[in-house]
Amino acid sequence: MIALLDALLAQTPAAEVSGPAQINLVQAIVLGIVQGLTEFLPISSSAHLKVVPIALGWGDPGVAYTAVIQLGSIVAVLWYFWKDLTTITLGAVDAVMRRDYKSQEFQLALGFVLGTIPLVFFGLLIKALVPDFDKSPLRSLTSIAIASIVMSLLLATAEKIGKRNRTYEKLTVKDGILMGLAQAIALIPGCSRSGSTLTAGLFMGLERPAAARFSFLLGIPAITLAGLVELKSDLAQGIGGSGVAALIVGTISAFVFSYLSIAWLMKFLQTQKTWIFVLYRLAFGVAILTALAGGGLRNM
Repeated sequence: MIALLDALLAQTPAAEVSGPAQINLVQAIVLGIVQGLTEFLPISSSAHLKVVPIALGWGDPGVAYTAVIQLGSIVAVLWYFWKDLTTITLGAVDAVMRRDYKSQEFQLALGFVLGTIPLVFFGLLIKALVPDFDKSPLRSLTSIAIASIVMSLLLATAEKIGKRNRTYEKLTVKDGILMGLAQAIALIPGCSRSGSTLTAGLFMGLERPAAARFSFLLGIPAITLAGLVELKSDLAQGIGGSGVAALIVGTISAFVFSYLSIAWLMKFLQTQKTWIFVLYRLAFGVAILTALAGGGLRNM
């Protein structure tokens, strides 16, 4: 989600968007797999898209490339939740026509709109305060590790004390706003958009599947904005043939594995708790700090 920072103002210098031209097709497939598997699981795609290529010796692909291949993820979530989106959109329009502003569809639609505002606002704020955010300490491996550990502890707390007595049908505009504020936390790499919103949903008493479903739908505007603006920027700056191929392959790979991860997570949360993600995020953060301390990774 941190890719949204550059997308919001589209001011990334040409030298900073050269990542796609340096990525070959095999790397593009791998990065697409990483993006697809981590975008919707509560483990942070931005963290993995930086850590994995660095650990493999490929270097940091940068926010521009990762923002573009997120389009594969957005197509996947649109496809998976197409029926939900159609129902909400048509229902909201009908509610406006009938002035029935208490209808479930209108409440959800308004919640999506208002829930996106915090992410845009804080994204613009960070962009203004930290112009070179792509290379700031907040994107360092140390920061990612710490964020992963902190978010694992928050998810554990939410899993432990959350009442989980509210279904998807009981969502309100207030839920959209609160989850939108939680989504803004994902501007810090390592926090995870899906992780922060799922955690917030559990704290708000939502059932796990309901929290995940709303989290996925809420993320559509932000991910789409980031991907489309960065794609326009890349095309305007004339990426080479290999760059175009890497973008296409990475996006397709991200789409396939995003769809699979969404389907798996929705089924998983029907019967299982989130402890596996708590433990993974904790181990992920500790592993990064250990590698940094031992010299296995450089704090980029």
